[in-house]
Formats: sequence, C-alpha cells, structure tokens
Amino acid sequence: MTETSELDDSFHVFDTTLRDGAQREGINLTVADKLAIARHLDDFGVGFIEGGWPGANPRDTEFFARAQQEIDFKHAQLVAFGATRRAGGKASEDPQVKALVESGAPVVTLVAKSHDRHVELALRTTLEENLEMVRDTVSHLRSQGRRVFVDCEHFFDGYRANPQYAKAVVRAAAEAGADVVVLCDTNGGMLPAQVQAVVATVLADTGARLGIHAQDDTGCAVANTLAAVDAGATHVQCTANGYGERVGNSNLFPVVAALELKYGKKVLPAGALSEMTRISHAIAEVVNLTPSTHQPYVGVSAFAHKAGLHASAIKVDPDLYQHIDPELVGNTMRMLVSDMAGRASIELKGKELGVDLGGDRELIGRVVSRVKERELRGYTYEAADASFELLLREEAEGKARTYFDVESWRAIVEDRPDGSHANEATVKLFAKGERIVATAEGNGPVNALDRALRVALEKIYPQLAKLELVDYKVRILEGKHGTESTTRVLISTSDGAGEWSTVGVAKNVIAASWQALEDAYTYGLLRAGVEPAA
Repeated sequence: MTETSELDDSFHVFDTTLRDGAQREGINLTVADKLAIARHLDDFGVGFIEGGWPGANPRDTEFFARAQQEIDFKHAQLVAFGATRRAGGKASEDPQVKALVESGAPVVTLVAKSHDRHVELALRTTLEENLEMVRDTVSHLRSQGRRVFVDCEHFFDGYRANPQYAKAVVRAAAEAGADVVVLCDTNGGMLPAQVQAVVATVLADTGARLGIHAQDDTGCAVANTLAAVDAGATHVQCTANGYGERVGNSNLFPVVAALELKYGKKVLPAGALSEMTRISHAIAEVVNLTPSTHQPYVGVSAFAHKAGLHASAIKVDPDLYQHIDPELVGNTMRMLVSDMAGRASIELKGKELGVDLGGDRELIGRVVSRVKERELRGYTYEAADASFELLLREEAEGKARTYFDVESWRAIVEDRPDGSHANEATVKLFAKGERIVATAEGNGPVNALDRALRVALEKIYPQLAKLELVDYKVRILEGKHGTESTTRVLISTSDGAGEWSTVGVAKNVIAASWQALEDAYTYGLLRAGVEPAA
C-alpha cells in the first residue's frame, strides 16, 4: 500500500460504503465486489476507505488480506472497523482486537458506546468500565502503531439523555490517543440546527478533533453532515450514493460536491471531482442497483430541463437555471422534449443531438406543434430521445429516414391443449428493392416480432447483428378502460457501445411495440452511419 495523496490531514473524507453501505436491503457484496468498489473510491480520491470488520466474518477477513496484495492505493488509506474490548478483559488479549491488528490496516475505527442506557442495557457493564474499555483499546492499538478513530455510537441520543457522560466518552477516547472522535447520529433522528448546536458545544467543552456520521432517517443526513462541518467537524463519514441500513447514510457525492464547490474546501485530488458522476454510476453497477436518476449532482436528471420557460433562459445563459456547471462533476445538461417544450427547448435539444436547426423559426414551430400533438395522443419524448431525433430529422430533412418499407406484419399466439404456448411472427417488407418475407418464433409475441424483423433485415444490413433489446416497458394510459385503453411502449436498445430509447403508442401492446421496434432499428442504422434507401 502506498500513500501518495497530495492533500493534507486537515480535513477527512471517510467512506463507509463497504461496511455501512453493505447493510442496505438488497445489497450483498462479494469480496470481488468490495475490491472493485474500493478501487473506484480510491480513484475518486477519498482519504479513508472502511473495509469492514476483520475477524467478524470470513468475507471481511479475506477482503483485507486481498486488498493488501491486489490494490495499490494511490489516495486512500484502508481502515479496519471493530469494537472496544469486552468488559472485564484486556485489549491486548481480546481476540477481536487482535484481528484488527492482524488485518494489516494502518487505521482502525472503533465503535464505542456513548449513550448511558446502551452501556448498562446492551453491554451490561458500568459507565466507568465502558470508559476504561475505550481508553484501554485505543491505547493498545496506538501502541501497535495504528492510527485510531472512535465512533461514538448513538452519541446525539446519548447527549440528550446524559450530556456529561457522552462528553466523558469523547474525552476518554481523545486522551487515550484517538485522532478523531466521531459523533454518530445512529438512529438518524437529528435535524441540522440540533446537530450544529451539539457539535459546537462538544468541541468547545472537550477540545477533541470531531467527525460526523449521519444516518438519513429524517432525510437530513447530508444537511446534518454539513451542519456539523459548520460547527467545526473536520471529518465526514459517508457512503457512495447514500447506501446504508434502513433509508441510508449521508451521501458521499453531494457532501463532497458541497465541500468543494460551495465551501471552497480542497478535499479531493486535483481533477477528481469531474469523475464524480462516473464513479457514482460505476459503484451502482457493482452493487447491481439502478443509479438514481434524480440524485443531486450525479443523476441523469440533475441538470435536465423540461419547461419551455427554463429553456428560453438557458439559451441565453445556462447558469440562470443551474446552480453549477454540470461538467464540474462530470455530468451534462439535458433538454427534455415534451408537451411543455417551447422553441428554445427544441433548438437546444437539436444542438444536443447534433441537428442544427439554424434558428429556422418555421421549422422549429413545426417540430413544437408535432411534439405537442403526438404527446396529446400518448407519446413521450423525454424518455425516448431516439424517436425524437428521428422526428426532428424528418422535419429538418423534409422526409423520414427510411431503410425499409413494411408491407405487413402479424403475430400469432397459440395456446395448446397441454398448457404450452407458441409465439410466431411474420414480417413482410421491402429493403433495397427486394421483397422479404421472414418468420420467427419467440418467447412472446413481441420477442417473435423482434426476431422476425431481425431475420428479414440482417442479410441486407449486417450492422443490425449487434443490436440487443435491453429493456421493455409498457404503460396503460389514462382514458378508456380495460382492453380499449391506449398503450404506450418504451424500448431500450443497445449496440454494445451505447443505448437508446424509442416509443410507440397504439390501442394494443403489440402494435405499440412494433412502432417502437421500427424506430429502434431505424435509429440503430442511422447511428451506424448507414445511408437511407434511395
């Protein structure tokens, strides 16, 4: 392990994704997952990565062993997490404390009880013995050459119940050699003004270097973290994307962005902030959760503008409706096209898609009218950029992009006496002057249509072999009920290098799906640089 961070020790960004984040419902990290996330966090430039509790389970023990060998940390230090020694024992003889030393991690975070009722009811020991457990464990780990941070569990609730004892735990940790004492809102019930007041008082009364660890049960974890910084905390504990137990922890990315861009604190290596969106999404992929589209700073909707009034202002100056330049955090501004769109929205979206409308007011007006008319019928273009680009190019070029002309299609669903089903589709079309009839089976009528269309076109357009349908959504729109309702289908397609979405609307799901499939294949050929049929 090498430490090459250009940052000083005056402010800590401490990540707990590999322990706290892993406690989120639905997240189950393998050792390989933890190693991958650790690499991403080190690339981002956090100062400390808490890897888990060595000795508590084989997975965490293996992680520490492999991390030492497989990761050359460039910015972060690896941290082992554990508890103070058992009541009545000695830290030097405690097996759990020994495992912390044997982990090889240069930094250890100890969790200590700071709420008097937890000491007496959970640890079943005296308040004085708990203080001695803190002193003994911190002192022993310091004697073993480890840097020590102490997490005061349930600190804010404990401070409310018995402020003198809560502060006594802070003093015991600091006097024994803990570099930072972290005040934990373990139940997540605090509000920013309360956090700021308590942190300021504890700092003044103890003189200890303080950190903050906030859970998000009131939806205030990020605000509470920043309130603690306002009060003098110089160590923030967060998780990537706010992952964590119950509703989660303080989210690493908005905290770091606020510190760098709003507070002017240098907490990441040079250039790292612009990697934030990529890192956020990469970690979401590792834990197998869809990235939150509306997450501050890094969500795909964080700088997406839909209202025509916003677009008109953004055309003059993007900062009029954006609190930062999205490129600072590796994100991009997006214009959403909908029935709320005005001329400015269409013109900006055209530039985003590489279609220069040249300020042609008549052309832009036609596009606006067509979008509004089609959205009235149930189409949605804010979620189907590819279908919108085809519409835009059709208006700008005076004709539709046509690679094939469909004569007819049909899909058959056959129920058999034995309870099995068969799905078959036939497509008849013309492409490059040739009439083609293709039939295929699938695991559903839409899948059968997709395969039949692929069979019909792949010999003429081999570029389509790369295409894969990766997502399929159906929504029954408001209006008529039951089988007479209008259906909207959104299809996402990938060529291995990128992904795009198309939309279809019809009285039945198969016809709507066919529209979306046609657009998906047409856009795929456009994207591949294929010239339309003459």
